[in-house]
Formats: sequence, structure tokens, C-alpha cells
Amino acid sequence: MFSTVWPLLAVVIGIIILLGLIIGFKLNTFIALIVTSIVTALLLGMPLNKIMDTIEKGMGGTLGHIALIFGLGAILGKLLSDGGGASRIAETLISTFGRKHVQWAMLVAAFIVGIALFFEVGLVLLIPLVFTIAKRAGVSQLKLGLPMVVALSVTHGFLPPHPGPVVIAKELHAHLGQVLLFGIIIAIPVTLIAGPLFNRIAQRLTPSAYQREGDISALGAQRTFTEAEMPSFGVSILTTLLPVILMLIATLTELITGHSEPKNMVEQVIYFIGTAGTAMLIAVLFAFWSMGMRQRRKVSDVMTSVSEAIYPIGMMLLIIGGGGTFKQVLIDGGVGDTISKMFEGTQMSPILFAWIVAAVLRIALGSATVAAISTTGIVLPLLQHSDTNVALVVLAIGAGSVILSHVNDAGFWMFKEYFGLTVKETFLTWSMLETIISVSGIIFILFISLFV
Repeated sequence: MFSTVWPLLAVVIGIIILLGLIIGFKLNTFIALIVTSIVTALLLGMPLNKIMDTIEKGMGGTLGHIALIFGLGAILGKLLSDGGGASRIAETLISTFGRKHVQWAMLVAAFIVGIALFFEVGLVLLIPLVFTIAKRAGVSQLKLGLPMVVALSVTHGFLPPHPGPVVIAKELHAHLGQVLLFGIIIAIPVTLIAGPLFNRIAQRLTPSAYQREGDISALGAQRTFTEAEMPSFGVSILTTLLPVILMLIATLTELITGHSEPKNMVEQVIYFIGTAGTAMLIAVLFAFWSMGMRQRRKVSDVMTSVSEAIYPIGMMLLIIGGGGTFKQVLIDGGVGDTISKMFEGTQMSPILFAWIVAAVLRIALGSATVAAISTTGIVLPLLQHSDTNVALVVLAIGAGSVILSHVNDAGFWMFKEYFGLTVKETFLTWSMLETIISVSGIIFILFISLFV
């Protein structure tokens, strides 16, 4: 009996060690993940001469696919930011919606911008705009800020080419186009529920939070664009959505033809262009023109934006790779097989199980990305004996990985400080909205699973 449950106990011990290293000893997350992976491998009884092979396999296997998309995504986001495209989208939508519906304008702007920009980049870019518009419209900063972070968080958790969904899809061998298609279907209602609807509830739940004055001085001086310096709205939208459009075209072509493998030259071209890496590269090359040469920016300035986009993501790449090593230890150590045997004959949906595992790891570890990647190592064996749509499992893990952000998550403290909230107010706004995204997300995912 003990030998049966020991792999699960080893995982629990490993997570406790990881928490202790990060929270207690303030150790760098990447180093903590590598140390935890080695200790967990020893607890699982892996041969010493195989442990480093497993760690290298996990690191290389995870980064081999994500590094390309992650790097190109960071460059695209920086080009949009420095070229004025993101500002044009936000300002045009706010002007179109008008003062009365300004929170809806911010929601839509953040959703569109959030598709191309990573969460942290979108937050830093849009928060100054939130503060400016809130002052101009005479409304609370949080009233505009809350729907903004909801849109950024939803796109981060559900939509490729964001690193979380891409990594999970790769590890579970899911069709990335299906993940994107189902992700958009789910993301829209989830954004509406956690954004404008919860915004009204939160104002009654914690009215004091909506009277606070935030502080974004830590972001430094923010660049403002003149009308002439910003590209047109159409060009900005096209640049932002181009990778999504290319991937969706390939997915819809596959659904219409029923061919998972190309049967002619036209399909070969469409499928090639629609792969995540190719789509991102085409979008970046287009952005060189639309956010650079078209705006009469010097090539050296554009390349500076490229370089500045890459520097900040180095540690994040290592953390993602570290999560991959922990995941690989769980797989090679037999944890997934143990769980698979435990759930033989069970009626629980693999989709719901994946969400629960990701949610528990997210609450324990704080990092959504690490929680998501670690979950793949646990649920992968279950999927080998199931006809569940794998794309929906990817989205379920994404939904679980954003639940209940609290004091062990950097996003919690960023939101608190930027909007000048107390810890209690941050729990009642930020933590609640993240939980609503997660719970409403899994509800819609389970509903869609009834039909696909």
C-alpha cells in the first residue's frame, strides 16, 4: 500500500521543498525548480546516472518548442509598443465607445492588445493609459483597471501564442489551432463575466478600493505619441492579430477539408504558414514594416526595440525550462502512471481532473506557468487511455493555473501596488477576479466537451 502512494507523497514533499526554497529562503525560482527536481527524482528512486539526463530532457524538450514562439512574441509586443500601435488601438476604442462606456473600451482594447503582448508587458503599457483616461473621465482608476487586467489575464491563460497554452499544447500533443479556436470561444464570455459583471459586484463588495489613488511612478517616464507618430488603427489591429488570423486560417482549412495532413501544395502552404512559429515570424516581419519603416523609424531604432524585447525574457525562459524539468521528473519517475492506475474505472472527466491538479499547484506554487507545465506530467498518462478532446484539456489546465492568485504570486503584489490597495482589498478584487476566470472557464470548457 505504501509503495503505491509513495510517488504521490514524493510529489507533495517536492512541492513543500519548492515552497520552502522560494518563500522561506527567497531562492531564485529557476534554481529552486532544479534543486526540487533533483530531490524529487531521488525520492522517486530514480537511478543517479539518469537524473541529469531527465533534467536535460525536460529543459530541452520544453524550451525547444517554446523559445522560438516566446522570443518572437516578445519582439512583436515590443514593436507594437514602441511603434505606437498598442496606444493607437486603445485610444481609438476609447474615443469610439465614449466616456459613458469607457470601461468597455478598455476591456476590448486590453483583449486585442493582450493577444500579442505578454501579461506583464500589457500591464505596464496600459496602466498609464488607464490612469490618464480615469482622470479625464472622472471615474475610479480601479473601475477601468479591473476589466483591463481581466482581459490580459484571460488572453494569457487561454490563447496561443502566449507561452502557457503553447507549452501545454506541445506537451500534451494537442492541435494548437483547435486550442486557439476553442480558446477564443471560451475567452469571450469569461472576459465579460470576470470583467464588467464582476466589476459591478466588486464595487459593492469593497467600495473603499474604488476610492484609492494608485501609484505608477515605479514604471518611470511613459512615452506619449503624437497623432503623426502612431500608425493607423487598421494597420495596428492587423499587426496585432496577424498570427492569430494565420493560425485560424490553417485550423479552419483543416476542419473544412478534414485533412490533418496536407494533400496538395495549397494545403501544404496554408498549414506551414499556420503553424505557431511561422505565423509569429511572419507577424514580426510585418511589424518591422508596419511599426517601423512605415512610421519612418530608423532601422537601428527598430533593432533596438528587438534587443530590448529579448533581454527581460531570459529569466522567464529559464523558469519555464525549470518547470519542464520538474514535469519530466514526474513522468520518468512514474508519478503519472501511478495516478493513471488510481483513476482506472473512475467517472471523473480528465478535463476536470486536469483543472483540479493545475488549480492546486497554482495555489501552492504561485506561478501559473510552473503549475501548468507540472500538471502536464501528471495528466498525460490519463489521456493515453481517453478519447477526451486534448485541446479542451489544455484549456482546462490553463484555467486551473490562473485560480486564486495570492501572496505567493508576483501579479498579486503588482496589482496591489499599482492601484494603491490594501491586502484585503487586493484579495477581494484581484484574487476574486482570477478565481472567477478559472471557475467560469472550466464551466464553459466542460459545456463544450459535451459536443466535441
